Amino acid sequence: MARIQFDDLPDSARLWFFPASRSLEPAELTKLNTVVEESLAAWNAHGSPVTWGYKVIYDQFLVVGVDETKTALSGCSIDSCVHQIQKLEPQLETSFLDNSRVFYRQADRLHVTDRPGFRSLAESGAVTGDTVVFNNIIPSMAEFRRGQWEVEAKSSWHARAFPLGV
Repeated sequence: MARIQFDDLPDSARLWFFPASRSLEPAELTKLNTVVEESLAAWNAHGSPVTWGYKVIYDQFLVVGVDETKTALSGCSIDSCVHQIQKLEPQLETSFLDNSRVFYRQADRLHVTDRPGFRSLAESGAVTGDTVVFNNIIPSMAEFRRGQWEVEAKSSWHARAFPLGV
């Protein structure tokens, strides 16, 4: 097994975010951790073990990182990880792979909506460029450590996609 602690991944590590459609309960988090650790234990690319780590944040975001300085990933090895996450969805009755959702924070509360819903919120002024959003497309651990995951919408792709008044 080539699993390491998430925080021990190098800055160059690639990240993938799998946000659940809802916050997970403690028993569901235990199942998630068990299944992720067991299903990715033998993860490999071209016969070489993948050095990976993961973290569940806010009981909702599964973040998987890979140290590609050890083993470069192939499309098939990435698909293998995604397939394992996909198998969790019916077990936990949530979606981890729906990229149409937007996650944001208001008054220290996490919210999720679809893109048309977020657009409506932006058009009405309910969310603005100052609203904290989760930028689930950052590609590296370095960006994660620099705080580019939770950012004001005006500093993210959200500013280009939605009328945030910035």
